[in-house]
Amino acid sequence: MKFYQRLAYYLFGFLVGMVFLFMILNGKESGCSYFPNARVLKDLRSKPFYYSDTAAKKIAQKCIDTSDIRKTLTYGDIDFDKSNVKIQGGKLYIIEGKTAKEQPIILEVINYSNKVVLKDIKK
Repeated sequence: MKFYQRLAYYLFGFLVGMVFLFMILNGKESGCSYFPNARVLKDLRSKPFYYSDTAAKKIAQKCIDTSDIRKTLTYGDIDFDKSNVKIQGGKLYIIEGKTAKEQPIILEVINYSNKVVLKDIKK
């Protein structure tokens, strides 16, 4: 069997396999969180979310919107040098993000085993 025939068989099989793969995985909400930043943010978003009194006051003053907090918890960067500190029975995480107006914000979040508490918001 010549090289171009083997290449044609390989490409045909590859194409058929890709079609089946796309048919099976189409529409499924599957994702891969291999990096530490993505795993921690996914864990924080999966638990019930509560606000401390300090954070609730800053939200009430319209300094920041809850959509900005959600966006930061989805696309933010965790500062692991300052994070992963045990505090009050949970772990403190410092998350850096941006508001809708592209202003930098920093969220201090405490991750407990069953809930997440937003401790403070800094601009």
